[in-house]
Amino acid sequence: MLAQVTHLHFPLKNFKPLAQKTVIAMGFFDGVHRGHQAVIQTAAKLAQERHLPLVVLTYNPYPGAVFKKMALPLRYLTPLPQKIALLSQLGVEQIYCLQLTSHLAVQSPQNFVDQVLMQLNPAIVVAGFDHLYGLASQHADMQHLAIYSRNRFEVAVVPALNDVGKVSSSRIRQALLAGRVADAAADLGRYHQTSGLVVHGDARGRTLGYPTVNIATPEAEWLPTIGVYAVKIQINERWYQGMASIGRNITFEAERPITVEINIFDFNDQVYGELVQIQWIAYLRGEEKFASADELVEQLHRDKAQAQALLKAVND
Repeated sequence: MLAQVTHLHFPLKNFKPLAQKTVIAMGFFDGVHRGHQAVIQTAAKLAQERHLPLVVLTYNPYPGAVFKKMALPLRYLTPLPQKIALLSQLGVEQIYCLQLTSHLAVQSPQNFVDQVLMQLNPAIVVAGFDHLYGLASQHADMQHLAIYSRNRFEVAVVPALNDVGKVSSSRIRQALLAGRVADAAADLGRYHQTSGLVVHGDARGRTLGYPTVNIATPEAEWLPTIGVYAVKIQINERWYQGMASIGRNITFEAERPITVEINIFDFNDQVYGELVQIQWIAYLRGEEKFASADELVEQLHRDKAQAQALLKAVND
């Protein structure tokens, strides 16, 4: 069951402060990676021990959209609906999503505690070690939160996961930019997943013996870099195996826009208009320009064999 979501805007007008004490887990949680999961699990354990409800305080949009000019398009590892679904899977039943605006961003940490956190009636506030909640220049960090609490609630700080370097959303984004989807999966604790709509393409794959479904992907979702991948794709609640190409199809046209095409193994159906989910399992190779269609087909044979072997290893 999905968590109940309440959208908040600062200042919190027409919001009735919660009457019951709560345990609050707060963070942006883009990716809901293993570090984020540790925060939620810590908060859930404390809530269970105290017999209190667990609530999550998160934010929208991405902080970079508010604090600086974006160097890249505004994209998310987990857009808000996916983030809500993942938090729900972790047992969260109530989410408060606070709109991150210029007015909110300039609040002092004390104002944030008094005017936001206290409205959620916290007994304990839980967050990652690096979470910020107000003007950074005024020590809006977890090390000072106990001071701003004025003994009204306890603070629990969850340390970084450092089993193979610090797990972070930025590290996962860098891995995806480099095509290292296996590294991203290790930090996420699951395969990176994107969504899309099946649309018409050039149908060139059929003439090569490798028909593909063409996926229109939401601009706000974080795709891996250009290349060929072993993937799983969900259509009508059923998962299939395949290989995907993110690229411009430069063997035939050099200046094409980037597209996502998936050859689904052992599949022969028309699925235009279907909404799909894609799990990015393994990177196979970069995009290449071939001298002929025959050369391309030979490489696709090798790609399919490699993808099937990798997917079999995953399933085994």
